[in-house]
Amino acid sequence: MAKVLIVDDSRTSRKILKGLLEDEGHEIIGEATNGQEGYDKYAELHPDVVTMDITMPVLDGISALKKIKDDYPEAKVIMITAAGQKAKMVEAVRNGASEFVAKPFDRDNLKAIIAKVVS
Repeated sequence: MAKVLIVDDSRTSRKILKGLLEDEGHEIIGEATNGQEGYDKYAELHPDVVTMDITMPVLDGISALKKIKDDYPEAKVIMITAAGQKAKMVEAVRNGASEFVAKPFDRDNLKAIIAKVVS
């Protein structure tokens, strides 16, 4: 299964994602609370997959995605979006996001997206 880095400023979202992913057999190797921390942890841990919230302090998810993809073009980043962020989703895909997941999380959808990105 995949080694996952969760990047989200919401502790609740991180906890929910961690539970869903661990239930599917994935290993959470790190968590970050903003885009800069997410970039730094990516560089340190080299996870198989990153889940990246879009709206965060310090460095937003799209800026962090660009930074990761510039330095690690092979990175697989799944963007986490709140409802009504269609323009942000399009921007994220243009900047190399592998996939996106909308909040609130749907277990089956998340499972399918992770499986698709990892394979």
